[in-house]
Amino acid sequence: MNGTTLKWLGWAKQIQGIAQTGLTYTKDVYDKERYEQLRMLSLEIMREYTNMETRILEDLFAGEEGYATPKVDIRGVVIHDNRILLVKEKEDGGWSLPGGWADLLLSPKEIAVKEIREESGYEVKALRLLAVLDNQKHNPPAPYHVYKLFIHCEITGGKAQEGVETSGVRFFAEDELPRLSRNRNTEEQIKLMFDLLKHPERIPVID
Repeated sequence: MNGTTLKWLGWAKQIQGIAQTGLTYTKDVYDKERYEQLRMLSLEIMREYTNMETRILEDLFAGEEGYATPKVDIRGVVIHDNRILLVKEKEDGGWSLPGGWADLLLSPKEIAVKEIREESGYEVKALRLLAVLDNQKHNPPAPYHVYKLFIHCEITGGKAQEGVETSGVRFFAEDELPRLSRNRNTEEQIKLMFDLLKHPERIPVID
């Protein structure tokens, strides 16, 4: 995408955030109508520059309430015999670190453990935070602003088993990475995980 497209998507997300926050706090019926119009305008802009249907975008934001903040994506990082655990996403056929949106009432470590179990079949213990990355700086443009947390985990049991959202479970060497699900993780991010685990003395990387 070119710079102009990225600017429009950034503006659309800002408009969406203003509308969402306004709808949360306004008590005036006319202001509410204006904020709803702003929300629809932001969805139209996003549809124009992402080729996503307006209906799908509406569904994405329909449940969003309260002050607009970035979403949180948790990714579990497991390396065994110098190979990293990836799962194949049914949604786009690309491979990714096991993970997903943060769940209410669970800590980041608990989410990493749960996602790895559900998507790969392995039982793990979460050890430490490796990185907190801003998707706007690393991943393809997306409707959401996302903070991505990468958590190092080690296998304690279980076996490779596909999940509801995954159709493959494999370990890959750093120089043989498959086609990745780039909205979830990029090659640069995977290589960063290898590097951080080769040098455990390094502090977590934070954008």
